[in-house]
Amino acid sequence: MILDEILARKRQEVSERRAARPDLPEPAGATRDFIPALRQPGVSVIAEFKRRSPSGGVIRPDATPSEIAPVYQDGGAAALSVLTDSDYFGGSDADLAEARAACELPVLRKDFVVDAYQVHEARAIGADAVLLIVRALTDGHLRRYLELATRVGMAALVETHSADEVRRALDAGATLIGVNNRDLDTLVTDVSLAPRLRPLVPSQCVFVAESGVSTPEHVAALADAGVDAVLIGEALLRSADPGARLRELVETAQGVRA
Repeated sequence: MILDEILARKRQEVSERRAARPDLPEPAGATRDFIPALRQPGVSVIAEFKRRSPSGGVIRPDATPSEIAPVYQDGGAAALSVLTDSDYFGGSDADLAEARAACELPVLRKDFVVDAYQVHEARAIGADAVLLIVRALTDGHLRRYLELATRVGMAALVETHSADEVRRALDAGATLIGVNNRDLDTLVTDVSLAPRLRPLVPSQCVFVAESGVSTPEHVAALADAGVDAVLIGEALLRSADPGARLRELVETAQGVRA
């Protein structure tokens, strides 16, 4: 299974990174408010930068974070997501730092957290939020990393893929809950999953639909289902004009429930 392979490699990578840099630098400056950025009329868009993916291959080979981040901001994105995993997504910590320096939006470090070191590391490189994948963590680790992220000033997007994982996220204290429409074991995407799981999440939580969202019709259906935000990456980066594509989706996202 692809997720098991990624997590095994990530544990090895984190061990190597900790040995190379046991003392992380102090964070430079305050974090930007990630959760409040998603609480606005309509549906907020988290626009993603990534270089490649196991399911999609190379996405936009000549793109740079400093080029794409301002385009996303001008296009109406509420926040950014930046893939920093190197082995499977071609990303780096430098991608996140470059994207954040090029815009004023809060930035999510999207990676596979398997150790508390990565939470501290995310804060040190300038992330405003960190991704915690329920499927990749025990209940104890999920709660611990969620509390740690809050303590160091970051939000935590807690990603789920089933009703049981939504329950685990809520039990751990998550208030920012994502549903990944893509199964990380099979890489199969079902855009109807997030709407089906939406009723399980209390209204006081922020609910994010991830993966497979690519058309105004998808966005409108998610808005009708009560989704608070959508995370969109490949649909933007594969477009001839990512800014225009984003504006089209943002107009739908903000207009349906306005």
